[in-house]
Amino acid sequence: MSNREFFIKRWEAEGPPTLRVLKALPADKLDYRPHPKSMSAGELAALLADEATSLIELCDKGSITWGGPPKNKKLGELVSEFEHASKTVSEKLRKFSDAAWDKKAPFYVEGKDAIGETAGGLCWLWLFDSIHHRGQLSTHIRPMGGKVPSIYGPSGDDPGT
Repeated sequence: MSNREFFIKRWEAEGPPTLRVLKALPADKLDYRPHPKSMSAGELAALLADEATSLIELCDKGSITWGGPPKNKKLGELVSEFEHASKTVSEKLRKFSDAAWDKKAPFYVEGKDAIGETAGGLCWLWLFDSIHHRGQLSTHIRPMGGKVPSIYGPSGDDPGT
């Protein structure tokens, strides 16, 4: 199994728990933040959707131009975007060559390559970052009045499947 194939396997394993976390958010409380320096639930949800969507750009263009996630989207839109992007990224990466996976892929912030990674390196970075932010977001759910879904195993609210 190549690194790219292993990534696809992990990407597809991490998508469903992230989707469960997004769907568990009370849609009317997306402005919740546990501390003034913390990102709000809505900001974290938008970041998760936008990071997944940016991997489509990486597959199509060989680079990502980052402007940050759009603001003020409704939860339903973010869930739909994440679902679509998760599926699309898997499909596109299945067609990706290992040479394309190993090719340098700029991550542009204000016109400059901010990371200097390969396409594969950016994919792994995005996956790890989304897992990190999913964890942050999962800690927002219960104080918002929602029920925390199973991620890797049972939660206090969900025995898992």
